[in-house]
Amino acid sequence: MRFVDLIEKKADGFSLSKEEIEFMVNGFTDGSIPDYQMSAMMMAILQKDMNDQETADLTMAMMHSGEVVDLSDLPGVKLDKHSTGGVGDTTTLVVAPLVASCGGTVAKMSGRGLGHTGGTLDKLESIPGTDVEIPLDQFKNIVRQCGVAVIGQSADLDPADKKMYALRDVTATVRSIPLIASSIMSKKLASGADGIVLDVKTGTGAFMRTVEEAKRLAKTMVSIGVLTGKKVTALITDMNQPLGNAVGNALEVKEAVELLSGKIAETDPLFQVCMLLGSHMLMMAGIAEDAKTAETMLKERIADGSGLKRLQQMISLQGGDASYLTVENMEQLTDVRKRMDVAALCDGYVSSMMAEKIGTAAQMLGAGRAVKTDVIDPSVGLVMKVRCGDYVHKGDPLCTLYVNDETHLKQVQKLLYEAIRISEVRQQVNPMIHAIITAEDL
Repeated sequence: MRFVDLIEKKADGFSLSKEEIEFMVNGFTDGSIPDYQMSAMMMAILQKDMNDQETADLTMAMMHSGEVVDLSDLPGVKLDKHSTGGVGDTTTLVVAPLVASCGGTVAKMSGRGLGHTGGTLDKLESIPGTDVEIPLDQFKNIVRQCGVAVIGQSADLDPADKKMYALRDVTATVRSIPLIASSIMSKKLASGADGIVLDVKTGTGAFMRTVEEAKRLAKTMVSIGVLTGKKVTALITDMNQPLGNAVGNALEVKEAVELLSGKIAETDPLFQVCMLLGSHMLMMAGIAEDAKTAETMLKERIADGSGLKRLQQMISLQGGDASYLTVENMEQLTDVRKRMDVAALCDGYVSSMMAEKIGTAAQMLGAGRAVKTDVIDPSVGLVMKVRCGDYVHKGDPLCTLYVNDETHLKQVQKLLYEAIRISEVRQQVNPMIHAIITAEDL
């Protein structure tokens, strides 16, 4: 088999067989297929697409390119959730302990933030002492004790994806739906999950800018689940403004603690999305029969404090100082040299937000990375004071900045004024939930 023939086959619009896809993934992983040939293949995939079976075969080949985690010795349905990346997306810190407190098993391997999107591992590490790089046996023991643990992915997990992802970034093939879907799902399946709830973001702060693109990605990933025998549900949620008000690592942990403490209204978008994600996870595990029952269970765990206690227990078992995880004590982790408001320059309605620019502003304050080697300041970031549709007067705060390093402060302020648009007429606000895609919808 010659790889150049497979490139030509895909460029001509033909489907690749399971054996041909395995040859491609194995060859690229072991170095026998060079970058320039793989770049040509990925451009052919971008241009000519892949069908559902090809995408599933690609996912499975990538999954088996390295270590595959076996969680079969843990009780129940092993649940995971994944977000395609957003701003103020604090859902894992709320949903994972809540679902565990309802009897679910959440064994999650997560990632770090890059660019305008935040990473769950960075948020956890803002709590002093928390270790997210723990051995698999210890990870499993924590899950057995409290039903939930969140750690970083093993270096041996899905090496094909690491190589392909790096190449996609420099060959303009990032936006290929089959390549995105196989990248996400291969890591999730290699992590040992039985059931996966996906939060597919769409809008100005997401990789999928339109609802139609997000639906296609969601359906592709749910189809992979069907073809690989896994339970997968995808929610399509809005990212035309930050999901939560906090954007920054310790600030987002604080907001999660506030939600788990019952301090955030049920009408809040972050609350709504957390309830939806958690409900589908409980239904997937067979713990709740329907969404209404599941949501009632989750709200009860907030009201009685057991969701917050489960988060505190998880952090403690992962070496962190759980005493910080109260609304009052979290203030210590968000203590910065300077807090300052970005004020409205005129009266009017908040008509739109560029969520990506808001995330970039937080990153420039030190809350995120421009490149992987950047060091994060866990205490900095920003807290939104308005949402789309709100009326503001000139001088009202649009957001509050938490600042330690003022190097890029003027650029940050300029970026935020570009990101938050104010107009005389109130614009229609996008719904928070655009669609729910299950296997039945295929």
